[in-house]
Amino acid sequence: MAETDAMDSVATMSFEEALAELESIVTKLEQGRITLDEAIGSYERGAALKRHCEGKLREATEKVEKIALGPAGSISTEPMDPA
Repeated sequence: MAETDAMDSVATMSFEEALAELESIVTKLEQGRITLDEAIGSYERGAALKRHCEGKLREATEKVEKIALGPAGSISTEPMDPA
């Protein structure tokens, strides 16, 4: 149950919050001063944070770009029209 709550909390984080926590986890794992169980839990939390950050970046990209179909059928992206 606590694991679900912890993962649910990731969904409400901003990109910056999630990235900062992910960086903290990486540092902790690199130092190697934690138990195996803590390392496994940290790895799982880090994986959830990574997925969240990737999703936030994907959302941001979709907001600033749109797909355009060229006259020869080529596909490209172009800036989204804010109007």
